[in-house]
Amino acid sequence: MRSWNLKEDGRQLRVGGYTPFSASEYPGLLSAVIFVQGCPWRCGYCQNTHLQERTRESPIAWKDIATTLERRAGMLDAVVFCGGEATMDPALHSAMAQVRAMGFRIGLETACIYPERLKSVLPMVDWVGFDVKTTFDRYAEVTGIAGSGAPVRDGVAAILASGVDYECRTTVHPAQLSPAILAELAHDLAKMGVENYVLQEFRATGCADEALVASAQTGYPGEALLTGIAPLFANFSVRRAGQAAR
Repeated sequence: MRSWNLKEDGRQLRVGGYTPFSASEYPGLLSAVIFVQGCPWRCGYCQNTHLQERTRESPIAWKDIATTLERRAGMLDAVVFCGGEATMDPALHSAMAQVRAMGFRIGLETACIYPERLKSVLPMVDWVGFDVKTTFDRYAEVTGIAGSGAPVRDGVAAILASGVDYECRTTVHPAQLSPAILAELAHDLAKMGVENYVLQEFRATGCADEALVASAQTGYPGEALLTGIAPLFANFSVRRAGQAAR
């Protein structure tokens, strides 16, 4: 048995959760999902608030995850790294390299918070699911962090320039994305070159923000708004709350 207990910058990937099997996380492939611990943002609709904090010790040892994955080589197609925010962890590059050496394809889900680290791992990634939460100048209204839209713009540009397969998605809630703002965002993304875009209806499950839960509107955005947005993208879809979410 090979040893995968490797480190980057003296640290191992800090894993907050692990799903051994998913048929939906990586489009068209069977995957395992690694939830990396830590996120600097506090978005109200976050469903993984338990992953926001980075504890002193990893809740799940990376060496145990790596050993499990090695045993499952040939049974699964891919491994998806998400979070929290996966690119927050300086050991992400090393972990991806280990997993890729086992023969898995690599998926990444990111909010594009750390564009430089994102750029460093993109050459190893086969598919990226990335979130754009609102127009870049309004990001603080969603994340609670001033200036948080600027790095996201850089991260999105890096993904598009890399040529990697991707899904760009936005979670929509009427209190945070009015029809006018959502339309503006869609036009901004289309101008940047986004071709694959998904709108995800807000889901109350797991949301700790009572005000957002109380003000949610089933079926938002409506068909009139969607009809105006859809022609902007080569591939456009809406993931309603009852559908499997990524």
